[in-house]
Amino acid sequence: MSAPGGQGGAGGSRPALEVAQAVRAGEVSARDVLEQALEQIAGRDGELRCFNAVTATAARAAAEAVDGRVARGEDPGPLAGVPVALKDNLCTRTAPTTCSSRILEGWVPPYDATVVTRLAAAGAVVVGKTNMDEFAMGSSTEHSAFGPTRNPWDLTRVPGGSSGGSAAAVAAGLVPVALGSDTGGSIRQPAALCGVVGVKPTYGVVSRFGLVAFASSLDQVGPLAATVEDAAAVLEVVGGHDELDSTSLPLPAPRLREVLAEGVGGMRVGVLSDMLADASPGCAAAVRAAAEALTAAGARVEEVSVPELLHGLSAYYVVAPAEASSNLARYDGVRYGLRVEGEDVETMNARTRAAGFGPEVKRRIMLGTYALSAGYYEAYYGRAQKVRAVVAEAFARAYLGAEVLLAPTSPSVAFPLGEKTADPLEMYLADLYTIPSNLAGHPAMSVPFALGEGGLPVGVQVLAPALGEREMFRVGAVLEAAADPKARAPLAAGARA
Repeated sequence: MSAPGGQGGAGGSRPALEVAQAVRAGEVSARDVLEQALEQIAGRDGELRCFNAVTATAARAAAEAVDGRVARGEDPGPLAGVPVALKDNLCTRTAPTTCSSRILEGWVPPYDATVVTRLAAAGAVVVGKTNMDEFAMGSSTEHSAFGPTRNPWDLTRVPGGSSGGSAAAVAAGLVPVALGSDTGGSIRQPAALCGVVGVKPTYGVVSRFGLVAFASSLDQVGPLAATVEDAAAVLEVVGGHDELDSTSLPLPAPRLREVLAEGVGGMRVGVLSDMLADASPGCAAAVRAAAEALTAAGARVEEVSVPELLHGLSAYYVVAPAEASSNLARYDGVRYGLRVEGEDVETMNARTRAAGFGPEVKRRIMLGTYALSAGYYEAYYGRAQKVRAVVAEAFARAYLGAEVLLAPTSPSVAFPLGEKTADPLEMYLADLYTIPSNLAGHPAMSVPFALGEGGLPVGVQVLAPALGEREMFRVGAVLEAAADPKARAPLAAGARA
């Protein structure tokens, strides 16, 4: 099976930094880049369902503004003319922000998320909002009120979730980069299943202002891209302190591209052996091959056992629903979004939420409300927070002997549509290897490395301690250079030609 991708050109099938360089040099106009991207979206999105909304009018105005700056001899920014897609839980004034939920269908926010503002300031051109699991609750982008997204590698399979629309859009070559959000793996897992790079930064490195909250202590915005360098460039643009976000770290954006060529000579790398036992043969083999590649590049690689990390799944599915039950209480039919009338406020509220939320969102609200209820708080939520602390302590011990850790991103390659929807617990296991980093607030990234079962892409996960993005990206760059080019989308399909 060959990787997806379009023909060569100036749009989504070329790396973002190549596009930006060409636009800044006047070799191609931002408007032409945009029109090609819109053409690709129109031609393929009918079968993929990556987008909930395509913002062509606003995108054309943004592209013309970039071209105007180039014509005046001004620098339009490091992402000049680059088409970017946004997960539909990032607030935008130019398009509805629905979180793929009926309860917010058609709602247009009065402000832009900070990351959206920063992309625009860097010259990027937002082309639309991408499909997702409703309120980011899912691992397959099947829990969307507007229908599932399909994996460009195999239309019968899921793209992963919850940022599946963003991952599939990059994998199909519709855009070179996109933004997603990661609460328990929702950037990295779809990146792995779609053969693209996905990055969850350290909690607080990227502003959450304008990100519709799922679980506020876990959520983080990050890039999905065709290359490690593109992901680094986007993170440099959207990262850094934001006074509008009280959880934003008082630090500048990380400088990442400057370290990509440093290599890994002498770096200590730990391979998380506990995460290999239950992974599919193809996923486990990819991690072992990645470890060999790092050894060949001069790193000191050893297997490490950190079994406490596997307890993160059970803690997460108490903490995250508990926070979600609180955050989603605001959708009551009174202030914005859907309203289903009733004879009194209580009935209206109940009918609105019953009609507006899908089954998975209702399931997690009920789980979270139960865990926070009187008589059960300490037994469930309190204990889950203790397990969260155990996970953080286990990471701290592991990082005493290693600068980064290596693991599978997902236990398997992309699974068929409908295979896990009837069994929520089976679906939750798709996040087994990604959740620990969210609980600890650490950065992690998925790099496409090999082809696994069925000729589908396998991502290798690089984990680092808090604010360890520079070391993480150094490893990511080496893995990308050593990876099977057939595992990368869309560039493996000859898009550079």
